[in-house]
Amino acid sequence: MKARNAQGKLQKTLTGGVPIALAGASLIALGSGALWWPAKSMLCVSDLHLGKSERYARAGGATLPPYQTQGTLLKLESDLDAYPASTVICLGDSFDHPQAPSELAKDDRLWINRLQAGRDWIWIEGNHDPGPLDIGGSHRTTLSVHPLFFQHIAAPDHNGDIMGGEVSGHYHPKARLKTAARTVSRACFLLDRQRLILPAYGTYTGGLHSNHSQLQALMGAGAVAVLTGKTPQIIPMPRSGTDR
Repeated sequence: MKARNAQGKLQKTLTGGVPIALAGASLIALGSGALWWPAKSMLCVSDLHLGKSERYARAGGATLPPYQTQGTLLKLESDLDAYPASTVICLGDSFDHPQAPSELAKDDRLWINRLQAGRDWIWIEGNHDPGPLDIGGSHRTTLSVHPLFFQHIAAPDHNGDIMGGEVSGHYHPKARLKTAARTVSRACFLLDRQRLILPAYGTYTGGLHSNHSQLQALMGAGAVAVLTGKTPQIIPMPRSGTDR
């Protein structure tokens, strides 16, 4: 595939992960932003936003680097090589707009089909891609796999004791971390007793800092952030008025 090797811009990268638990399920938050559930052989990713750079270019907006779609697919392929999932859940906003699946380059569509081969591939409905996707796999509004419940946007009134641990995306959470040299901002998972919010998996997707009021209202006391990257780590979730 030409795009995957163009000028050496796309390279496979492998990251580790940190173990976390939700509603009794033992999970691994990967440095890539994916969630691995070993007991179910399940990989979950959220907010790929495939086709975003093409939409921006059409609208005359900010020019994003090329190969945005291919970069995201290569990262997903790397994770599936390292974590051979039998089930993949794409947790909404997999495509940046409803027409993006039909506008995919032929090579990219074939690439997705190859990743889907031999796997139960589930597209969860997002606010950017609300309709069924004609690109293989199955389409769901929500999904329950005991003891977890998957949906695109966290429900403020979710009761984990009754419904199980909620896994969602949508907000593209980020957190700041101060080091001796500087302050860095990384995409992150947010985790409390009853819910887990995944970071955006797609490249060039931006994000919402974890001390934003919307995320503060969703996450309970004792919530933590799991920073992504080559060395993922857990920190207390920064709270309003803080700049960790």
